[in-house]
Amino acid sequence: MKTILIVDDNASIRTLVRDYLNEQGFHALTADNGQSALFVARQENPDLILLDIMMPEMDGYQFITAYRKESDAPIILLTAKLEEGDKVLGLELGADDYITKPFGMRELLARIRAILRRVGADVFQPDSLRAADILLERDTRQVKVSGVPVTLTPSEFDILLALMETPGRVYSRADLLIKLQGTTFEGVERTIDVHVRNLRTKIEKDPANPHYIETVFGIGYRFCESPDQPKHE
Repeated sequence: MKTILIVDDNASIRTLVRDYLNEQGFHALTADNGQSALFVARQENPDLILLDIMMPEMDGYQFITAYRKESDAPIILLTAKLEEGDKVLGLELGADDYITKPFGMRELLARIRAILRRVGADVFQPDSLRAADILLERDTRQVKVSGVPVTLTPSEFDILLALMETPGRVYSRADLLIKLQGTTFEGVERTIDVHVRNLRTKIEKDPANPHYIETVFGIGYRFCESPDQPKHE
């Protein structure tokens, strides 16, 4: 049974989402602010976190900053904010996805299941991919650059995996969203740009002039097809 932590200062939202997820077979826990959520997360090690942004004591941004030092568990933002910049900031800090309030329970469930599927999809595939100084291991979902482990969020890992599996192929942002979510949702293609930007800062020697993840203007992204192209192991 997967454990989901719901973090929101609105008691009615916490109760509604908790009861719904429990009915869907999850073990749902709640917290009313970021500080309480840190305590619960450290005790319970949730498989996924649903996180409000605007909360007292410790807001969602502060929570992500603190928690990403300890765990790469996927995080979906629950936000009433309409400004794109607020959502982008959350993604840049390490969130995997967002859903804007008010949201439908079926859409929320679809987002949760899609992320949990891809996080656990490769557990029984012990092969790896290597490109120059990048090693991606499917079984442990780990990435090393020049032998040094690099911590990626689930979304960053899955984007890198998709690109490395087919070097040279151009993926549109919509293609990559389908890889991450199983289907696309209106208004979230920009999230791919944020994940790619974060990914570049972690694996590229010069993120401003990337060697591995190339932008194909007007279309999307591809993994550089070069003499050091990825090899299946």
